[in-house]
Amino acid sequence: MPSPLIRDMIDKYHYPVLGSDDIDKFLASHDDVVLFFAENPMNYPESNDVAVVLPELMKVFEGRLTTAVISQTSERELFRRYNFKGWPSLVFVRRGEYLGVISRVQDWHVYIDMIEDILRAEPSAPPAIEIPLVQVQANQ
Repeated sequence: MPSPLIRDMIDKYHYPVLGSDDIDKFLASHDDVVLFFAENPMNYPESNDVAVVLPELMKVFEGRLTTAVISQTSERELFRRYNFKGWPSLVFVRRGEYLGVISRVQDWHVYIDMIEDILRAEPSAPPAIEIPLVQVQANQ
């Protein structure tokens, strides 16, 4: 269950809550979308901060972005699709294709600059999952 602050944001701004069953249809019907991956605000308190900042960002980018919130029951599954490195995250997609991600809380000007850069970008593959490599040396 999202925090009261996140629930209020969803209700006040009428952001759809998407799960793995309906995300693809939603993304196919919109051009540029920002997906809010909040996770559990008890574990990631910054999620509440992003819930306050996100509607203000959408005012700046009004008409350029559609916003949706990923349901907590689908976040871990959909996380694997985008491979971001931290919670909370804003994942940007264009007609279903990955554009970029902003993780954790940022300064206002950083959000603005990063979103402008992301919206100018061409779709690409999400980052690969990083697996640390360990070198093993044979005994001599």
